[in-house]
Amino acid sequence: MENGKTRCISSEKLCDTGFSYTLSLISGKYKMTILYTLMEFTVVRYNELQRYIKGISYKTLSLSLKELENDGLIIRKEYPQIPPKVEYSLSKRGRSLMPILDGMCEWGDRNRL
Repeated sequence: MENGKTRCISSEKLCDTGFSYTLSLISGKYKMTILYTLMEFTVVRYNELQRYIKGISYKTLSLSLKELENDGLIIRKEYPQIPPKVEYSLSKRGRSLMPILDGMCEWGDRNRL
């Protein structure tokens, strides 16, 4: 109840919630896995990510990394050398999501069948 008013589901929109916004940032088959990998290993190169996340295609990994970077969750650092070297790490904003991912891991460990 807000300010004495009763909320009615027919006037609510899920897309306007913080839950929906957070889900839009981390949804996708591999985004949470990428974030969790960067939390565990701090700085990771592209090929390391691809080897660690078995089955992810080059295109899917590239797209996911670009989206995470555009959303401000990861930092892409490119070194001007040959061959090119690119490293990925969590941004401050991305690190702020880690308690949520940790909670999901703990829940999974406790409830795994």
